[in-house]
Parts: sequence; structure tokens; C-alpha cells
Amino acid sequence: MEKHELLSTLQSSFIGTDTDYPTVDGNRGSRIYLDSAASTLMMKPAFQVAHQFLNHYASTHSDLHYSAKGASQAFEWAHKRVLEFVGASEEKYCAFFAGNGATAGFNRMATSLSKIRPERNLVLVSEMEHHSNDLPHREHSSQVIHIPCMGEFESYGGFSMDCLQERIQKYGEKINYVAVTGASNVTGTITPLEEVAKLVHSVGAYTIVDASQMIAHAPVCMDDADLDVLVFSGHKIYAPGSPGVVIAKKNLLNAISPSELGGGMVDDVSLAEYVPTNNLPDREEAGTPNIVGAITLGAVLDLLVRVGMDTIREKEIGLIDYTWNNLTLIDGVTVYGPNPAEIPRTGTISFNIKGFDHGLTAAALNDYYNIQLRNGCFCAHPYVRELLKKELWEVDLDPDDPNVEVLIERKRGMARASFGLYTTIEDLKKLIAAVSDLANRREEILGQYEPVGANGYRHKYYAPDAEDIFNPETALAQSIEWSRLQQDVNAHRTTKN
Repeated sequence: MEKHELLSTLQSSFIGTDTDYPTVDGNRGSRIYLDSAASTLMMKPAFQVAHQFLNHYASTHSDLHYSAKGASQAFEWAHKRVLEFVGASEEKYCAFFAGNGATAGFNRMATSLSKIRPERNLVLVSEMEHHSNDLPHREHSSQVIHIPCMGEFESYGGFSMDCLQERIQKYGEKINYVAVTGASNVTGTITPLEEVAKLVHSVGAYTIVDASQMIAHAPVCMDDADLDVLVFSGHKIYAPGSPGVVIAKKNLLNAISPSELGGGMVDDVSLAEYVPTNNLPDREEAGTPNIVGAITLGAVLDLLVRVGMDTIREKEIGLIDYTWNNLTLIDGVTVYGPNPAEIPRTGTISFNIKGFDHGLTAAALNDYYNIQLRNGCFCAHPYVRELLKKELWEVDLDPDDPNVEVLIERKRGMARASFGLYTTIEDLKKLIAAVSDLANRREEILGQYEPVGANGYRHKYYAPDAEDIFNPETALAQSIEWSRLQQDVNAHRTTKN
């Protein structure tokens, strides 16, 4: 199948894009899912691969019965798909699965790297980082220094090579490693990873890259960029329920001790001692792995390699430009981060409507237009505070008001629209129209809502019916009833025969 034909097929092959919900006006319609930076939808062909595997399910690390042999081979296949997808040669790199997202991988690498070079007690972290690529380094390193971005106020963002250069020159061989994002989860700005790695390596430091927001949107080649460690979450790239992934240089992994112990990562255990295996990735994957999730992710990556991330990137650039250019034209709307014409970005665009708290924007877009997006600080509080600094200075609040902290929190955030492979130009046209409509109906909309807590807003006169919100107990009851009906059908067929 030709690349563009396969891409078109995949774009229409996601679970949940046709899920419908009610709106305030009493109508119903399919949701417009623009919350992919938090978690993407499931790619149906990959889900079907994992579903087929469940017919053969067994644990890995054995080949003495058919199912275990198949599971072991499939788990190894998933590792190979990861390495292929990020352009990491098997001779140089190892991929292993850890936890339920990127957080576990960062904690493990921060713990291990802090021990191997105690004389290098400094870590540099960019100000754009998600908390998962910031807080672990603060916890395990003696000193963390943050690297400022370019620009100021609402245009703040874009990795500053000049600031990195200054800190490299100042601290030199005191630096153990530098942690950067591949792309911001707030503004989508892309970091020039090859340039960063070259500069970092000039003083013998390592690079740790959070690729969670980059991995589904732009190509990455670890061999070409000479990256030391790259971490991402499977649920950010169309495989919800899959584990987090760490890809690291083998010589680096061989220099550190495993941070998690248990079954599968040892060669021998006695009452007196244990001997960790030298085999990678086994040494880094203690316990029974998330085999189903790994296979799902492997299938996604295999399909995306066939399409080509260059093809996907080219398609998304048009959507980014369209959304940026039209949102910035709406009176009273502020769009954050640098212009994509100046600094490359992924399909993540954060904005605010003047007079609306970010929670109200998100609630109204959901209730009136069936548009689902995220609001808040997106686990990147320092970066968001910099972007909002000018606006927060101008907030007129009474410091003696006992609710002043809650009032500030309602304003300290943004609404964020983020794209996936399934996002269409029609989705974005509806977003633009909806934001414009809200801005024009400001006073009317404000009168329809009441605040709930620090970030929430609730419509005063409208609430969805209970059955419109997913309930696991209801789903379980329906599943049991379906199973009972199937048994009755099978019993009837047996009797008839």
C-alpha cells in the first residue's frame, strides 16, 4: 500500500472518534477530540493485533510451550520496533519498557546516573520541561540549574542554544547530564536535539530527552543526533495502556546498576547473594512485563514506520499553520509560544479568551460544541507561569480576599488544543468557529456558569444524563449480560444439533 493511502486508512482507524455526546442545545454529535497531548486515542489495527495475541497469551522468557514461545518472540519484536522507530542501531542502543509512562523511565535514569559520577553533581534542565523530566532530577542530583527559553511573556519558548552555551562554558565538567524536551507539551516548540547533543558532549555530559510530545509528530534519529537517553510514553502515540519506553546507549546502561530488582533480571540467587544478568534489556525489566501493551505499541510503531514520520510531519504542519493563523486573528484571544513560522512546533496550541478563566473556556467548548481539550498548567508550572507573567501582573485582585489563592489559580492556566493523526481540517475549523463564537458571546456565557473549586466550571442549567458518561459498573453489567446471552445461544445450537 502506498504511503499516503496507508496514512489515509490509519487516520480513519481509531477507536472513539465517533463517540457521541449531547450538547446544551439538546442535540448530539460526535466529539472532536483535541486532547492528544494528554493521551491519544487507540489505533484500531494495533489494538486488533494485541487482541489476537490474547488468544495465545502466556508470560515471556520460555520457549518450552507454544504460547510462551510466541509471547517471548512478540515481546522481542516490540523492542525491535522501538529501536527501528527512533533510528537507534541495535549495536549501540538498548530499548526497555518501564512503568505506565515516561515518569518511571526518568526516575530510573535520574537515580542511576546520579551514582556513577559523583564528582559531576550538576544537572541542567530546560524551563519548558514537564514535571516528569524535572522533579526526578531535582530529587536525585545535588544541584539542578534551569535553562531559560527565548522570547518573553506570551511568546516565551523555543530552546535557547545561547543560554545552554553560557552554562556549558560556566560549569563544564561539573555537569553530569542535560535534560531537555523534544517538544513542549504546552506550546509544541521543537528542540534542535542534534545541536544540543553536540554541545553537551563537548564537556563529556550526557543528554536525556523527553520525546513524549515529539514522538507522534516528528521524526527522530538517535544515531544521527547521538542521543544518550530518550524516553517516551506509549499512550502519547496511539497505544493507551502500553508501558513507557527508555532507549539508552548500551555502554551507559552497562556502567550503571539496575534500579529495580526482581524476577527475570538475575542469573542466580542464593540466600547469601544475587547475581544480576548482563543481558540487556532483561536486566532493566524486572518482573512480569506488560506484554499486551508492548505488542500494541510495537504494532503502532511498525505502521507509522511504513507511513513515514516525514509524511506525518508534513501533513501536520498545514494544520498547525491554519490553527495558529486563524486563532491569532480572533479579537480577545491570546495564543502562547513562538510563531510556528519562526520556530518549528508540533500540533499543540495553548490559548486564552479574554475575560474567561481557562476552566470556563474548556467547559464551554465541551458543553456547547462537543470539543474536548485540556486546561490548566499541564504539569509544566514554571513554563506556564513565564508565559502568563504579564497577564498575572495585570490581574486586579484584593490581596485581603480569603479566596485570593483560588482566584489566582483559576487564572493561572490556559486551554490547550492538541492534535493527533485523526485530527482533520474540519475539526480545526469547528474549533476556530467555536472560540470566535465564545469570544463574541462573552457576557452571555459568563452568566451561564458557576466556578467549582480552583479550576472547574459547571453550567448552571445543563448537565448530561448519567448514561452519557462512561461508567465501569454499567459496562461490566452489560458485558456479563452479553456473555450470558452468548451462552444461551451456544446452548441452543448444541441442543438443536
